[in-house]
Amino acid sequence: MEGEYNSMLELYKLAPSFVPRPCGWGKFELAYPVTHYLLCEFIDMQHDLPDPVSFCARLADVHSKSVSPTGQFGFVVPNCHGQILQSNEWDSDWASFFTKLLESFLRIEIETNGPWHEYEQAFGAIVTTVIPQLLGPLQADGRVLKPSLVHGDLWEENAAINLATGEPVVFDASAFYAHNEYQWGTWRRKTIKFGRPYFDQYLLNMPPSEPVEQWDDRIRLYSLKFNLAHMIGWPGAPSVREEYVSLLQDSCSVSADFRRILDDMKYLIEKYPPKPLA
Repeated sequence: MEGEYNSMLELYKLAPSFVPRPCGWGKFELAYPVTHYLLCEFIDMQHDLPDPVSFCARLADVHSKSVSPTGQFGFVVPNCHGQILQSNEWDSDWASFFTKLLESFLRIEIETNGPWHEYEQAFGAIVTTVIPQLLGPLQADGRVLKPSLVHGDLWEENAAINLATGEPVVFDASAFYAHNEYQWGTWRRKTIKFGRPYFDQYLLNMPPSEPVEQWDDRIRLYSLKFNLAHMIGWPGAPSVREEYVSLLQDSCSVSADFRRILDDMKYLIEKYPPKPLA
């Protein structure tokens, strides 16, 4: 609850009409089992999809105005994506931060649903090959990547319309300072209702980061973390895993020749395995 309270508080500081005011959090002294609470301002709301124009303009405003207190990626306290503890230790390197975040979710997913060799092997390629090529350039060649405060779990169930103002409102945040495009990884999932109009409106306010030509592949990469969270939350769903392996394989295709390059890498790794320690 402390993590969600601080997530909501940081968002509220930037956009008080966009987020219910967090009032406090704590633990009930006599409750069993142990029970925590989070108190927020009451807003009479309706669970409809918000208007893409105003909704995305507000999100972009939060992303552009937010300032990381350390100048790094991370958050002031740990928080949770659903019930999953999220690693938020400060890191100046976004590729490094995202790698640790993704690996931590993979470990929990394997613990939840059991090992699967092909799946874990595909993830190895993501970590060692894809992430450096897709996220490394964001902070290379003199580029500076701004850590932006993101909601962290923004889908239609965590957004609504304020009936008093008619304006969008968001809640249930697991915020941290990230690459602003990370936010859209969850929107790429097939079941999420924030579709292309929301992407288009957001990009009118904040264009893609350089290299622009890798924008869609970065969103594809970020979506892997949200798919992992889905599989942890709904364990024992083989169809989801099969879809995920396909997504991983497609995600490796930064160019038309990338899969062939991965095949070549696999061949070389098998031919030249790590030497045993002396």
